[in-house]
Amino acid sequence: MRRVLESTLYVVVRNVIVGFSRLFWRLSVEGREHVPTTGPFILSPVHRSNIDTPLVAACTSRKVHYMGKQEMWKFKVSAAFFTAMGGFPVNRGAALDREAMRKCVAYLNAGEPLVIFPEGTRRSGPVVEEMFEGPAYLSTKTGAPIVPVGIGGSEGAMPKGAKFLKPVKCHLVIGPPIHPEPGEPGRAPRRAVRELNARLQSELQRLFDEAQAKVGKPNS
Repeated sequence: MRRVLESTLYVVVRNVIVGFSRLFWRLSVEGREHVPTTGPFILSPVHRSNIDTPLVAACTSRKVHYMGKQEMWKFKVSAAFFTAMGGFPVNRGAALDREAMRKCVAYLNAGEPLVIFPEGTRRSGPVVEEMFEGPAYLSTKTGAPIVPVGIGGSEGAMPKGAKFLKPVKCHLVIGPPIHPEPGEPGRAPRRAVRELNARLQSELQRLFDEAQAKVGKPNS
């Protein structure tokens, strides 16, 4: 019964968020056919704004899982809501990466999709630079494909430090899935992770450029 209620709440909230985004930000999505309809995958968007998380809900109607800081689960009501929305708490201590990776592997092995921002935190500007290797590591370890997403316009809609939303046009470009090299199940060789991360960075830059151009802000 609980799973049914959570699934229903997720569908309702997602539809409200996507509907609002289409009206307020004139959100458009390109390449939705690249998102797998079954099985695990890692949705990996660029990250320029706090609104990126709700925007990527438009990529798929499937329930996806997000990392969230532990403090978001401080109260019972908010904890129940964030869990229903596919979130899971992660401690920001020294063991953050290890514990987060364990939880992510469990979701992927169960056939469920994740959203992981490979830039790690919100960045600014037109260049996809430093990326942490989380998505590449998880993909190599589990065999789940990475689905890259370029987001255009979100930095103008709500830049870092802004308190208010602006009705700026936003556009998502979803790229074809990036599959890891075949390897031994459960292992993630360093070389394979580095090479996959480089492929992801190159593809994200291409998609980001394309998304920005679609909203009238070509990168330079």
